[in-house]
Amino acid sequence: MTFRSGKGRGYHPEIPVLVEQLEKRQIGRRDFLRTATLLGMSAATAYAVAGKVMGGDLIGAARAQEPKKGGVLRIGARVPAVDNPATFSWVYDSNIVRQANDYLTRTQGDGITVPILLEAWEPSEDLKTWTLKLRKDIKWSNGDGLNAEHVIWNIKRWVDPNVGSSVLGLFQGFMLKEVETGEKDEAGNPKKTTELWDANAIEKVDDYTIRLNGQVSTLAVPENLFHYPALILHPKDEGKWGVGSIGTGAFEPAEVEVGKKVVLKARKEYWGEGPYLDEVHFIDLGDDPATKLAALASKQVDGLYDADIKVYPSIQKLPHVELHKINTAQTAVARMHCDEKPFDDPRVRKAMRLAIDCAAVSKIAYGELGTPAQHHHVSPVHPEFVDMPMPRDIEGAKKLLADAGYPDGIDVELHAKKDPDWEPTACQAMVQQWAEAGIRVKLTVLPSAQYWDVWTKVPFGFTVWTHRPLGIMVLGLAYRTGVPWNESNFKNPKFDELLTKAEGLVDINARKEVIKEIETLMQEEGPIVQPLWRQSYQPFDKQLKGYEAHPTEYYFCEKMWWDK
Repeated sequence: MTFRSGKGRGYHPEIPVLVEQLEKRQIGRRDFLRTATLLGMSAATAYAVAGKVMGGDLIGAARAQEPKKGGVLRIGARVPAVDNPATFSWVYDSNIVRQANDYLTRTQGDGITVPILLEAWEPSEDLKTWTLKLRKDIKWSNGDGLNAEHVIWNIKRWVDPNVGSSVLGLFQGFMLKEVETGEKDEAGNPKKTTELWDANAIEKVDDYTIRLNGQVSTLAVPENLFHYPALILHPKDEGKWGVGSIGTGAFEPAEVEVGKKVVLKARKEYWGEGPYLDEVHFIDLGDDPATKLAALASKQVDGLYDADIKVYPSIQKLPHVELHKINTAQTAVARMHCDEKPFDDPRVRKAMRLAIDCAAVSKIAYGELGTPAQHHHVSPVHPEFVDMPMPRDIEGAKKLLADAGYPDGIDVELHAKKDPDWEPTACQAMVQQWAEAGIRVKLTVLPSAQYWDVWTKVPFGFTVWTHRPLGIMVLGLAYRTGVPWNESNFKNPKFDELLTKAEGLVDINARKEVIKEIETLMQEEGPIVQPLWRQSYQPFDKQLKGYEAHPTEYYFCEKMWWDK
């Protein structure tokens, strides 16, 4: 097939290369679709090309039924404080706000990224410059038209280090540089912060066009714009969200009661599909799995967010419930503070990994829905994943500890939260395995509320991480030097260099070569013990239509409707 590339709105010059690789079966359909759409090809065109090359219906069947209007959807989920979306740490709080405020893009359940508030994007040949084109028909709920200045205000807020948004971690290598503050830390080292690498890094081209001018090549900009704190807020709300907030989404917040309930009502003049539901309610059921199960069984709620593995067998038996299953990169890691003893020695950190049988921990903690991990935080569902098992080696772990000056082993304390039940179960299994290598671990399990007060402070803690569509995204969020979510205080210039290189590579095989180096580095020097990956099961009433399972368990309620 022939594609015109370069200026004049043809296709990015890497598109013909991708097509050729697809024709030669050097890449699969999924990798072609993901990469071609990131490079600016529309999803419809990408599916059509893949269909022509590989045959078959790749777009999917048309909707069998026309949606019906009316009804209330009630979802059992935690209701935390949702007043500052840019600093969200969890998916469930973003699920509330995303019904009222949109993102510039959307990465679908199949990993394909499509425009939402944008109508298109165009990367430069070197992937350093990204031109974002807004739709011209978007109205805020107060009647204002969405424009470039609104979007630029949001982007500048995300990358402001004083805001503390994790979005900064995705853009640091691309648009930000480190600078000294003029102050020194307790050790006498210069304190550093970040700022835009160039005054023109975020450029307004016209009322509906924004240009991001980066210092390095970056492929994942459209997916980074769908990171869950990257909600587009009206500048008049000054970064805050609640009842009365201005949005572009299909619903408007009518009630917000932290720890209890959020009510969103359908917006009459919404620019997109739907909404078909009259209202969406998020109901806080607490952390007890039995309470959640009882609410679902008695139809007090119509679905559950992040349903516990403990009640999975019981939910399977509910006749009115459908289980939407999907493979994900959801996981949890036992992360160590790399600047505190004994974890400041990479030999100790590696010994912690070598002492663990991931397959055994996965089976004990997550049963048939668990998959063993490999201690590098790149998932088999990520396109750049390289299979690198790290077998258990008790004697190797003991030798590393002895070489690090701990011939009699070490005594450490691991903090975890009580709920969901699989987390302390996984930790207890690891505690028993560590003991065989002379690693004596005291497990302290706290109620969730208490754990979140100390989780960044404890030297050794068990932390959940949700799905991201690319391995380079989670690596940038969690382990790049100095970013807000680097809870392990991991600082490795070689890691940062390799990650920045991987972020700019279109060719999936070339990216895998760099990721292999990163995975090796993580297994040798990294800050985590990672036992498992989780398959997500998402239980909802069978009469709810339009629900699409997403690996990050995002909800797009404007598409949902009741067939009662």
